[in-house]
Amino acid sequence: MSRSAAATRDWRDTFSQAADLALLGILVTIAALPVLTAGAAVAVAAEAIAHRFRRGHWPGPGEIGRALRRRLLPGLAATALVLLGAALLLVNAALLDAGLVPGGDVLLPVTTVIGAGSAGLLGLSVAGLSHGLGFTAALRAAGGLAAARPLRLFATAGVLVLAAALALLMPLVTPILLGYVLFALYAIGLPGVHTGR
Repeated sequence: MSRSAAATRDWRDTFSQAADLALLGILVTIAALPVLTAGAAVAVAAEAIAHRFRRGHWPGPGEIGRALRRRLLPGLAATALVLLGAALLLVNAALLDAGLVPGGDVLLPVTTVIGAGSAGLLGLSVAGLSHGLGFTAALRAAGGLAAARPLRLFATAGVLVLAAALALLMPLVTPILLGYVLFALYAIGLPGVHTGR
């Protein structure tokens, strides 16, 4: 961006970007309504955010359609695995909380930390997805970034916990919030993701 273009930016540009991210969140929510398409929807949104902030404009419908077709089948598997892992952690936490497992008082916080760490790792993988990496490669890159810079893992987990709290308090804004969360995850993970390209 040239110096004159940067100098002419004002509040309308910021408002426009905020509105674009809100619209992106709504579109991702609609695309993820069948649940199993959630992985593909998040991956395509991550690529769209990267496209917007690298090239200065959003990708066209043709590019988005091609990315969605490319991401759909791998996204099904990724979504199923994430849902299975979340279900196992929730059942484990419920059993520990009910006192049905010995040592529940000690293991419940451990399970909570494992859940938050797993969510943070998944959140960090958004930056890898934005670079066009596959789900496994993005998760591997996120693991490397978390090992090298653990504060990014905590920041990502914090963003997701805050977003979950806001979604519980104000469920109607959840679709709008999703665009901002994806942008935050992209921004947190971006500087450390190595795509191998």
